[in-house]
Amino acid sequence: MSGNAVRLQAIKDVEAYVPPAVSYTDDEAPGDVFGENVFNKVVMQKRLPKSVYKSVIATIEHGKKLDPMVADAVASAMKDWALAKGATHYAHVFYPLTGLTAEKHDSFLEPVADGSTLAEFAGKTLIQGEPDASSFPNGGLRNTFEARGYTGWDVTSPAYVLENPNGNTLCIPTVFVSMTGEALDHKTPLLRSQQAMGEHAERILKLFGHESPEHVVSFCGPEQEYFLVDRHFFLARPDLLNSGRTLFGAKPPKGQEFDDHYFGAIPERVLGFMMDTERELFKLGIPAKTRHNEVAPGQFEIAPMFERGNIAADHQQLLMTTFKTIAKKHGMACLFHEKPFDGVNGSGKHVNFSLGNSELGSLLVPGDNPHDNAQFLVFCAAVIRAVHKYAGLLRVSVASATNDHRLGANEAPPAIISIFLGDQLADVFDQIAKGAATSSKDKGTMMIGVDTLPILPTDPGDRNRTSPFAFTGNRFEFRAPGSMQTVNEPIVTINTIMAEALDHIATQLETAVEAGEDFDTAVQNLLTEIITDHGAVVFNGDGYSDNWQIEAESRGLPNLRTTLDALPELITDESMELFERYKVFNHREMHSRYEIGLEQYALTIGVEARLTLEIGSTQVLPAAVRHQTEVATNIGALKAVGVEADTAPLDEVSAPIAALRAALATLKAALADHAGDSALAEATHAGTVLLPAMADVRTAADALESIVADDLWPLPTYQEMLFIL
Repeated sequence: MSGNAVRLQAIKDVEAYVPPAVSYTDDEAPGDVFGENVFNKVVMQKRLPKSVYKSVIATIEHGKKLDPMVADAVASAMKDWALAKGATHYAHVFYPLTGLTAEKHDSFLEPVADGSTLAEFAGKTLIQGEPDASSFPNGGLRNTFEARGYTGWDVTSPAYVLENPNGNTLCIPTVFVSMTGEALDHKTPLLRSQQAMGEHAERILKLFGHESPEHVVSFCGPEQEYFLVDRHFFLARPDLLNSGRTLFGAKPPKGQEFDDHYFGAIPERVLGFMMDTERELFKLGIPAKTRHNEVAPGQFEIAPMFERGNIAADHQQLLMTTFKTIAKKHGMACLFHEKPFDGVNGSGKHVNFSLGNSELGSLLVPGDNPHDNAQFLVFCAAVIRAVHKYAGLLRVSVASATNDHRLGANEAPPAIISIFLGDQLADVFDQIAKGAATSSKDKGTMMIGVDTLPILPTDPGDRNRTSPFAFTGNRFEFRAPGSMQTVNEPIVTINTIMAEALDHIATQLETAVEAGEDFDTAVQNLLTEIITDHGAVVFNGDGYSDNWQIEAESRGLPNLRTTLDALPELITDESMELFERYKVFNHREMHSRYEIGLEQYALTIGVEARLTLEIGSTQVLPAAVRHQTEVATNIGALKAVGVEADTAPLDEVSAPIAALRAALATLKAALADHAGDSALAEATHAGTVLLPAMADVRTAADALESIVADDLWPLPTYQEMLFIL
């Protein structure tokens, strides 16, 4: 079947497709299924001996060291529960430096001497596994022949049963480390950073009179944006299938300029997918809360409730896997790429961050009078110091070849990291900088002018969607992370820079108190110092404006526009000292992340470049030449019978064909060019040579799309993929 025939058949198949019914049962009340496949505290309390349960809960809720003596009892209870759920295998689930999820499945069943089998699952098996580590990215931490890697049970993230039509699997969240104990994953540094941040946050709480504060942890609520396209179109686009984004595609006559998709009525087929997906998420204990249409056609969003940082990160990975699986059931493909379609909004994964504990809740709640809430102001000041001092690290935590297409566009904040505080907090800190804060702007009310409508309370400040790091009432929203990346990286960075800021604050206040200084005076002096030294990072204006680029430079804020610009931030002396001091990464682990970042950048662009060359050469160019031939034949036929023919259509198609041939030749030569022996040389070649060469191919190809006869064009178009669901 020709490329064009595939495209036309895909359109017909979309029209004929009937999605499956959502799988709710008639007698199932909303919420009944929540957590039913999770080995949570309720299940543990029923199945574990009382002493074992208390020991495990002390580790989960209070950060106590895990008692290895409880492992056998937990493993036995977990096995019996999983077998009752239909599980035949167990899997240690970990998060290698691919950014994806990995798992190794083993059967519960073991043969015995009489020829039968026995279900076994010992405590040592629960605690530790041994998958092969040789084929995962390690950035030089391991040689190729050094294959041993260990998984270790993360007791703070609950095990769960993953259902499959042919059998279920008990999944156990784990860390993944080398034989020498160095992190080969994203979870290990997350747990390390959370522990460091919590330790210093608790020091500050003690200074505020909380003698034995509960364990402080970070919380995360990652909002997930994504696109849905019909699977027939997806399979007919080799670029989407292999790279996650369209490397060709002219803008459709109608895009998102009417804003008619944003928060619009959810299409019936998409709503069925959402309901089916949410049910599966609920079963896994993932608290999906909000769903809606996003700005671009075909784009949607789901937002969960806040959870402990490492659980939120685990759930994010599971959410993405679930979305892809359920989308396939509904005849669609779920796209998490940050910029799958050029010219329309891309997708982010906003990381809403807060810190707190079970006793006090979030420590970033200002209350009605934040100027009087010294404890809140101290923790807020810690964020200001951390973001200003380590803006480069925040930027590199969201750096990737895919997110580079999104950052700085109208759907994402700029690469300049700044903080939005809102009118109320900005005013309070301005007062602090001048001496002392004595008032806070009040919340107001809104009279809409319709008697039947109630008076609405208003917040003391607006929100700012152009800010990378914005205060939104009881948390900070980091808007720069990309939709495809793991949230582990930004959470690790935020935790670690917060650990440094909280350590600095606690030490300064402890020293002042020991010296006999009045505590309130010490707090005032501290806040004044921080806002004076680090207030340059606070910006409440339009982050998209050209003036902000100039002003940010004058403030000394870094503008790391690309991944190549950002990656060196990982291996500065200051960065390595920071992560070493708080025992999150050692120097070798930091260098490994830098090398992997370069490698992933080069590999991503390399795949896209080869796809561009292949599709351009085997699909776009042949279609254009066929059109050119038809036009030339028609002109020749007219001339043969003595009719004067207009040659403009031939000239119109010949020029972009020539441009396409030249661009393809340049790209082919660039791919053949030896970039160098180092990861940096390959990444630089990809960013400075391959990307521009690919852009030239696309420019010529997209020009041809608007000229070539529709019945010859081989690729599903934007107006088909974005609007036919």
